[in-house]
Amino acid sequence: MKAIITNPQAQAIDNAASLTETTLPDPVPGEHDLLVEVNAISVNPVDTKIRASASEARVLGWDVSGVVRAVGAAVTLFAPGDEVFYAGAIDRPGANSELHVVDERIVGRKPASLGHADAAAIPLTAITAWELLFDRVGVKEGEGQGKRLLIIGAAGGVGSILTQLARKLTQLTVIGTASRKETAQWVSELGAHHVIDHSQPFKPQLEQLGFPEVDIVISLTHTDQHYVQIIDALAPQGQLALIDDPATLDAVPLKRKSISLHWELMFTRSLFQTADMIRQHELLQRVAQLLDEGMLRTTTGEHYGRISAENLRRAHALLESGKAKGKIVLEGFAG
Repeated sequence: MKAIITNPQAQAIDNAASLTETTLPDPVPGEHDLLVEVNAISVNPVDTKIRASASEARVLGWDVSGVVRAVGAAVTLFAPGDEVFYAGAIDRPGANSELHVVDERIVGRKPASLGHADAAAIPLTAITAWELLFDRVGVKEGEGQGKRLLIIGAAGGVGSILTQLARKLTQLTVIGTASRKETAQWVSELGAHHVIDHSQPFKPQLEQLGFPEVDIVISLTHTDQHYVQIIDALAPQGQLALIDDPATLDAVPLKRKSISLHWELMFTRSLFQTADMIRQHELLQRVAQLLDEGMLRTTTGEHYGRISAENLRRAHALLESGKAKGKIVLEGFAG
């Protein structure tokens, strides 16, 4: 099968050798696995981080929409011919390849209303956003009235779906951050009640909106840069959740306000084969239903054409620039 691999000797994305095309043996599904023909993928910050640090060649890609071609002996949820979407597992090869194997317990049926490219934009960020909102900070569907949620980096991949989930499925007042006119408009269109500029001090902007404090902050990017402001903006007994990788994070300043701290990594369930691993199948099924009902919309921001090393390098470069809006998708293998 065709695949695109990293090059540990050429990690910088401006080096044409950083991602290269190769041929690998077709993967064989294990007893709980699906063998999927990959129709479309999307690119996430985790791809860029692994490419820039990998000590050996790896196939990246943890967002997929495709068709099941074969199943393992213990598979019960899917059959050959089913259209599926999923985010995969970080301790297994990624899906920048023509064929891919994945445990059925972290796979959902592709939304019928979406093509493969728009479906591929969803899984990793939807799982991350869902787990942040409902599992980590414990908001319940239909509740949250009178509480304020601040989403830092709301125009990115996770922010784009988190904004929708919070607006459509809870009563929270949703405040998103964006630093450019086009990204601020995007966040507003996705349902944020208010948008503020994260390149400017938070507190004066929140006070201008009539919000001297917020109850929940979900920080998706540059948490270390905003940390002091986050603590200042949070109400006593507030909640802070994050997904990025600060060089350090001193939790002691949270003590005075009794602020709780929550980490989210959507790969945790698959990494540790947790007893509730099938929850990711269930939540992807729910997200697909919400998309088909028109409650949610795809977060595709850019379609970069065919799945190739050149187009993946372009996608990585845009993500590393910090100027991506929504998700970058690629579809189909050339020739």
